[in-house]
Amino acid sequence: MLIFIAILFIVELYAFQVFKTILKSKSVLVGYGILSVLALVYIAYSFMTFDRSVGQTQRTMFTMGLMLVIYVPKIILVFTLFTEDVFRIGNGITNFFMGRTDADFLASRRKFVSQIGLGLAAIPFMSLIYGITVGRYNYKVIKQRIFFPDLPDAFDGFKITQISDIHSGSFDNAEKINYAIDLVNEQESDLVLFTGDIVNTHAKEMHPWIETFKRIKTPEFGKYSVLGNHDYGEYIDWPSAKEKDTNFEAIKQLYGDIDFKLLLNEHTFIQKGDDKIALVGVENWGHNFKKVGDINKASEGLKKEDFKIVMSHDPSHWDYELKNDQKNFQLTLSGHTHGMQFGIEIPGFFKWSLAQYIYPQWAGLYETFGRYIYVNRGFGFHAYPGRVGIMPEITVIELKKGKKVA
Repeated sequence: MLIFIAILFIVELYAFQVFKTILKSKSVLVGYGILSVLALVYIAYSFMTFDRSVGQTQRTMFTMGLMLVIYVPKIILVFTLFTEDVFRIGNGITNFFMGRTDADFLASRRKFVSQIGLGLAAIPFMSLIYGITVGRYNYKVIKQRIFFPDLPDAFDGFKITQISDIHSGSFDNAEKINYAIDLVNEQESDLVLFTGDIVNTHAKEMHPWIETFKRIKTPEFGKYSVLGNHDYGEYIDWPSAKEKDTNFEAIKQLYGDIDFKLLLNEHTFIQKGDDKIALVGVENWGHNFKKVGDINKASEGLKKEDFKIVMSHDPSHWDYELKNDQKNFQLTLSGHTHGMQFGIEIPGFFKWSLAQYIYPQWAGLYETFGRYIYVNRGFGFHAYPGRVGIMPEITVIELKKGKKVA
């Protein structure tokens, strides 16, 4: 932690050089310096007094947001000045060996370089502010049609609404959440699925929102859910194992409280006319997180020929196990990544986020060997209290019989 704070302090010193080059008023420069020191002290104090028995709170999210808003732009400034310094030092070395004694070893900083740095830094600064004030509740309904040659005839055109990663402990705007619930209901799907992370850590986080999420209409074929990694209470220090277990049982009950059937390494059948599909729900299985999901147990008795939809919170489960499974799991629905809540998306053309360097499948639809996974970008937010470029998502998937026409 001290090393981290020291790095932030160095960033501050470097960024100060930019403002010193540009600002002519000493009083404004002093004011900037005071505000910067106060912000650094607050951030350092918040991190050093973080209570691991409580976990994330509104204060810790504010601190994370403040740190990103301040230091991501300043890192851009540091990079700009560092690049200039490389040239300044290189030029100084050249002058020395060329015997140009009339030239200073280090030329003075150029104002226009600092101005370029500020212009570049303004982009993430404004983006992060937007993400906190608007982006985190800027819900998008994303519709996806997927074709399957072996889809039972009765399910041609069957619509599924998926939500994921509610993280109810992060919410602070009931009007926006109710608006999102209205969007879910407006889709009038045949089935509603929730792929985990109802809270950040504690069951009590969801208590103020139970009636809100009970407003999600139960369609003809029901509402089902699975657990996410945060539902296990793994990320804080509990006073005792008993309290952790009690919280876990309360979290499982929350899914029932909002009228979702929680599937715990088990499956059920969705029957429509004379046809049926298997809905398989596994507990969390993450390559870098808790592994309690058991696909063999969950799919026991199912045959390769059965059409199967798997709900598995972490998409790494599909990447490491499901896509190659001999039982042929035609469609997997996941969440978990949030798309890092920061990225760039131009639908149909370009998609980028730091998440892609951790998860090969991190947002949207992916296919291997005719088996698909859809990764929902998440309903809520966690840690950083905002979303930039990767908006909160309500997914509507339409199952179609046959092959996709190019």
